[in-house]
Amino acid sequence: MTSRQRPTVLVLGTSGLGSGDEEAAVETALVLLRSGHLIDTSNNYSGGSSERILGRALAAMTPEERTSAARRILTKVDRDPETGRFDADRVLRSVEESLGRLGVDAVPLLHLHDPYVVTVRDALAPGGAVSALVRLRDEGVAAAIGIAAGPVPLLQRYLDSELFDAVLCHNRYTLVDRSAASMFRDAHERGRRVFNAAPFGGDLLARGPREGARYHYRPASDALRDWTAQADLVCARHAVSLPAVALALSLREEMIDGTVVGVSSPERLDALLRLAATSIPDAVWDELAALGPAPSPIDDSGYGADE
Repeated sequence: MTSRQRPTVLVLGTSGLGSGDEEAAVETALVLLRSGHLIDTSNNYSGGSSERILGRALAAMTPEERTSAARRILTKVDRDPETGRFDADRVLRSVEESLGRLGVDAVPLLHLHDPYVVTVRDALAPGGAVSALVRLRDEGVAAAIGIAAGPVPLLQRYLDSELFDAVLCHNRYTLVDRSAASMFRDAHERGRRVFNAAPFGGDLLARGPREGARYHYRPASDALRDWTAQADLVCARHAVSLPAVALALSLREEMIDGTVVGVSSPERLDALLRLAATSIPDAVWDELAALGPAPSPIDDSGYGADE
C-alpha cells in the first residue's frame, strides 16, 4: 500500500544561478520559469547574478509568458554586502536592486533574509528592517512579506510579532532533523504560508551516507551517517531511493505549503520531478519511525534571544 500525497508543491531554488556560464544560466532560467513552479531567489544569491539572470530570461519571453512567470518569482531582501547594515534604508535599497535586476515592479512575496547581524528587537523597532517590509507590502511592492532563515528560535520570535505572512526555514525539517515541526505547525495554525527549504540538508540525503557526506554545510558525524545508512536500507527494501523519501517527507506534510529545492540545470529539474513523482509505500514511514530519531545534527540553542 502506498501513501497518498497532496498535489506536489515544489519551489525551485536558484541560489547558484549565474555562478557559471551566463548564457547557459539564462537557458536554465527560461526552463525554470516556463515550468509553472514557483521560483525562489534573493538579492545576494550569486552576488545578485541569480536575479539578473532571471531578469534576462523574463525579458526574452513573450509578454504573456513574462506576466505569468513574474508572478511566480519570490525574492528576499539582504543586508548590505559591504557594511553589513540591515535597517529600513537597506531593505528599501535591497528591494530596489532586486526589482531592477528582475525588471518587475512588484513581487508576490518578499522575505527578510538571514537577519543575523541585527537583534530581533532592533529589526522590529520603528525604523528597523521590518518596518520597511511592512511599508512595501502596504504600497503593493510586495503582495506578502516573510521571514527566511535557519534557526528555529529566531524564526519563532519573528513569527510571534504577527507581522509576517510567511515563514521559510532551511535544513530543519528533513529525515534527520524535525526541529522546525512545532514552529511550522504554529505558523500553519496562524494561517501563514510555510516554506521548507533544503529537504536534503546537503548531500547526505541526496547522495547517501558515504564518507565525507555533508549536512547543513559541514561534514556529517559518524553517528548521523550510521543512522542514514539504516534509513537507506529501509528504502532499498521497498525499492525506493533515499532522496525520493527525503523529498516526499516534505511534500506529504499538510502544514508545509512549499518545498524549496535548488535546481542548477534542466537535467536537475527533470531529476527532481522524477523524485517528486515517486510513490512511497506506507511501510517505509513505519520502518523509519521504528529507527528512532536521528542524532541531532544542528544546535540552535544560541539563537532567538537578544543579547
